[in-house]
Amino acid sequence: MNSPDLSANTPNNEESDALCLANARLVLNDSLLTGSVHLQNGQICDIREGTTVPPGAVDCGGDYVLPGLVELHTDNLERHIEPRPGVDWPHMPALFAHDAELASTGITTVFDALRVGSILNSTTRYGAYARQMAGEILAARQSGHLRISHYLHLRAEICSETLLQEMAEFGPEDRIGIVSLMDHTPGQRQFSDLDVMKAYVAKKRGLSDAEFTRHVAHLRELQTKYGAKHEAGAVAEARRYGAALASHDDTTADQVRQSATNGVNFAEFPTTEEAAQACAEAGIAVMMGAPNIIRGASHSGNVSARELAGAGLLDIVSSDYIPSALLLSAFHLADIWQDLPRAVRCVTDNPAKAAGLTDRGRIEAGLRGDLVRISASGPTPRIRGVWSQGHRAA
Repeated sequence: MNSPDLSANTPNNEESDALCLANARLVLNDSLLTGSVHLQNGQICDIREGTTVPPGAVDCGGDYVLPGLVELHTDNLERHIEPRPGVDWPHMPALFAHDAELASTGITTVFDALRVGSILNSTTRYGAYARQMAGEILAARQSGHLRISHYLHLRAEICSETLLQEMAEFGPEDRIGIVSLMDHTPGQRQFSDLDVMKAYVAKKRGLSDAEFTRHVAHLRELQTKYGAKHEAGAVAEARRYGAALASHDDTTADQVRQSATNGVNFAEFPTTEEAAQACAEAGIAVMMGAPNIIRGASHSGNVSARELAGAGLLDIVSSDYIPSALLLSAFHLADIWQDLPRAVRCVTDNPAKAAGLTDRGRIEAGLRGDLVRISASGPTPRIRGVWSQGHRAA
């Protein structure tokens, strides 16, 4: 997998060679420590126990200090570039707004999910955009115009017409971090229930009953024609890029076995406990959505993330479609497990490791100075500061 590219992820903010957050409850990987964390040149250089506040330090007054959150799968950028169906918003303003929004929620590393694979000959059409958007993200990274660390995540739509052509436009030089295998064929995985699919797709795209029926038929034709070829091709492309591979919406143990054969690192949003259990047995990390945890149920009628957490089958959390949900979900998990460090690992260290990043995700000397200060005096945690490589991001 790709190694971190620090030069392309340094925010162009005012220089801050040294930073100390003192008198804080530090959430370490396996424990809580009242003390201070010291940063130098964007890295954590020291951790000290005690309530002493050195001159020039930030007095956190007993607030929590967490590692910066790591987000592996979010549709948030797509929401900014297409705020309404058919509305193409200027990409750079959308990217900057997305970047600032994530920073404000405590996310300091994001894998921006971009769809590859288009549908050109159907009632519902999806055009190619990923190559252009990726180039704009990389340019913004290189210029230092982003507050937090951005990587690329290609969502490979198996049920499409142009998947392999679009993936061929990328290479190792693009430093793709994740490729996820998406199969949205009606009647299986996320859309096992066609009524649920209709409520989601028809409402989002304004389809009539007849248009929805034609859309379903066309997607099934695409699966029959391209499914196996596209899956094998996407797996091969992920290897060519050096990217981590993720499955999506695994429902059965057989699907998980195929995911394991493909070399999947982590499973995004398995829809049943059967699939999550099979992932655990195969050594595949399980990722669930933060909104599912907070609401107590899946909006698609799939397995509850809280149930998986209670069964010990939850490793990673993604904000999915609500960036602010990521931090809140960690505190919900802490209530379930009565273990805040374990809960925080699900949004920091565990996703970092799943994506092959070893330089972040923990408050530890030598790692990146990505930190979040949290006031948790009430029922809702409140962010009081976010730092990316020692620079104030929010």
